[in-house]
Amino acid sequence: MSINSENFSLLSKLPQYVFSSVNELKYEARIRGEDIIDFGMGNPDQPTPRHIIEKLLESSVQGRNHRYSISAGLPKLRLAISNWYKRNYNVDLDPENETIVTIGSKEGLSHLMISLLAPGETVLVPDPCYPIHSYSVLIARGNIKEYNSIDDKKLLENIEKGLKSKPKPKALIISFPSNPTTQTVELDFFTKIVALGKKYSVIVIHDFAYADICFDDYKAPSFLQAPGSMDVGVESFSLSKSYNMAGWRVGFMCGNSEVISALKRVKSYLDYGIFQPIQISAITALNETQECVNEIRENYRSRRNRLVDGLNKIGWEIESPKATMFVWAKIPDQFLELGSLEFSKKLITDCNVAVSPGIGFGKSGDKYVRFALIENEQRIQQAARSIRKLFK
Repeated sequence: MSINSENFSLLSKLPQYVFSSVNELKYEARIRGEDIIDFGMGNPDQPTPRHIIEKLLESSVQGRNHRYSISAGLPKLRLAISNWYKRNYNVDLDPENETIVTIGSKEGLSHLMISLLAPGETVLVPDPCYPIHSYSVLIARGNIKEYNSIDDKKLLENIEKGLKSKPKPKALIISFPSNPTTQTVELDFFTKIVALGKKYSVIVIHDFAYADICFDDYKAPSFLQAPGSMDVGVESFSLSKSYNMAGWRVGFMCGNSEVISALKRVKSYLDYGIFQPIQISAITALNETQECVNEIRENYRSRRNRLVDGLNKIGWEIESPKATMFVWAKIPDQFLELGSLEFSKKLITDCNVAVSPGIGFGKSGDKYVRFALIENEQRIQQAARSIRKLFK
């Protein structure tokens, strides 16, 4: 038997990676020696705080930390997670049964879908969304049903419409503050989601990756603060953004004990846990000074202001987001007919500026592009000056 792509049935379900053509243009421009100001991937450019690194160095030289770890996470880390929730959100969690450590958010969500879904079962996902929200369903051999998440006023209406549809969704994915749209909600929204979860017997999965990256007196609520939330769902968090630990791959999921138990069982077959010194460093991150989180938040706030002000001055009107490390920008009217992919290519070829096309996050995102705030303020100013030529 010859091996070809037809032997891999999953690949036929996974769409082509929309960002690849933009990345290729970016790469070709850099080969030519051009300076590309890159707002594409949400990859933090600042180092991990020093006290977290020092804990890694200290624990890495201890031989006992080089052995297999625990798939569900060290007990002290799960205790630190429950304390983090109590301190920040006044939520009480049982560290043993209601928390689990994940190898970042992507692994956690992917393994959760494998643990929850039988082939062909349906999950209701936002459109647009962070790609793993939908791809994790496909990887688990499930089916995606999308709800339009662009319009804040119709968001709950769109979600309930999706929950009413046939085949009935088994799970609902939400994420606030949102990547890519930067949308935010108040606690009342989660209270209504809990009611919908109970009404339609659906498992709610909330991605809370940008919990700490909030500005202008806005504080993002946790889904687990909503009364009854533990009956219907779970919440995922990553240390990637709050602590500049993206490459460390450490996060956690908390909430309903039955869902956590299912995830724990699947993970026990698939991994032996994160390298123990990384888990020990994560304990330090959660338990010790949070001043580093404040500094990281302030850095993104300052960059947000610089980018939004710079683009507004050249005629690209953009609202200032209240959270996340992104700016979700509607394509200027004169370029709207291009669509987000071609407009993103135009920004690279004409302005040496790279962004993410909104279509890469779902069909409802095609009128938008996403800026990741991963360039310093001087480079942000340079980008605004370069984009100005499009408006002349």
